[in-house]
Amino acid sequence: MSLMEVHDIHTYYGKIHALKGISLDVEEGEVVTLIGGNGAGKTTTLNTICSITPAAQGTVKLAGDDITHVPPHEIVKRGVVQSPEGRKIFTRLTVRENLEMGAFIRTDANAIAKDLDYVFELFPRLKERARQLGGTLSGGEQQMLAIGRALMAKPRILLLDEPSMGLAPLLVRQIFDVITYLNTESKTTILLVEQNALMALEVAHRGYILQSGYITHANSAEVLKQDETIIEAYLGG
Repeated sequence: MSLMEVHDIHTYYGKIHALKGISLDVEEGEVVTLIGGNGAGKTTTLNTICSITPAAQGTVKLAGDDITHVPPHEIVKRGVVQSPEGRKIFTRLTVRENLEMGAFIRTDANAIAKDLDYVFELFPRLKERARQLGGTLSGGEQQMLAIGRALMAKPRILLLDEPSMGLAPLLVRQIFDVITYLNTESKTTILLVEQNALMALEVAHRGYILQSGYITHANSAEVLKQDETIIEAYLGG
């Protein structure tokens, strides 16, 4: 049984049919990437999984439990945690306060303190800026903060939405190194939405290609990297 199973999801924005029968699964311990162009439905897929944009049809299951219509805050309690596109940090809160907000559903104070130390070890720059307001950080630092805030919720599955967006190449490499570390060393299961298809397929085990609300390809990352149609469309070939 997969940790997460998304089956035949249809999602609408008013009369706009954004997702047209999306099905995907994520095994525990995997990095699975969802690749596609602007408007393909990648963010909508994550928001539907999290009940932010409810599904009109289909099911989302977590470890066999149907969570399709569970409220978003309960989704987080069950361990499905998103680091959103655009970071959406709290600009008027400090770095430490942003991270503490990530743990708002938790009551285990000692474990929260340990996880805060873990995030500071993962992102030393955040520790240096712990008292600095989130809105004064650089784009790369804000992305680190968004990922760190999500980790503070103790995710069973971490949903990362465009973590490389707007970042310089060196910072993109750092962010993807962190994704690899989280998966290989911390055994974090990750569903990664990313426009940088080449980088995404480098860190992922499997991938899905999303186009106009449909899944058009699904295979191992290695196979997708060698598919000529995908190379031409997404890998700059």
